[in-house]
Amino acid sequence: MLNQTVLVGRLVRDPELRETDSGRKVTNITLAVPRSYKNLNGEYDTDFISCVLWKGVAESTVEYCKQGDLVGVKGRIQTRNIELDEEERRQVVEVVAEKITFLSSKRKEEELS
Repeated sequence: MLNQTVLVGRLVRDPELRETDSGRKVTNITLAVPRSYKNLNGEYDTDFISCVLWKGVAESTVEYCKQGDLVGVKGRIQTRNIELDEEERRQVVEVVAEKITFLSSKRKEEELS
């Protein structure tokens, strides 16, 4: 069995570090990943993919990345159920990041221009 994914996209918002009740560091990011083909209108659609980062990966991403930065994510896909209230449950699909590669910073690109 194999559950591995690689994504390259831009951060939708600044990552924020949180701590669980047990003391583990975590952050959630959303990557905007353009599709490699055009839709019927001749435009590229974009997928917004939720990722969860733990421990050192989370800390370094929060320290070095901001909204708009291009990053690579290597990880696995997981599903989990959340309860919105007593009658409603929802299944969440997300990527659990094992490695983040910082590819470019929009801010540094703008400074060079």
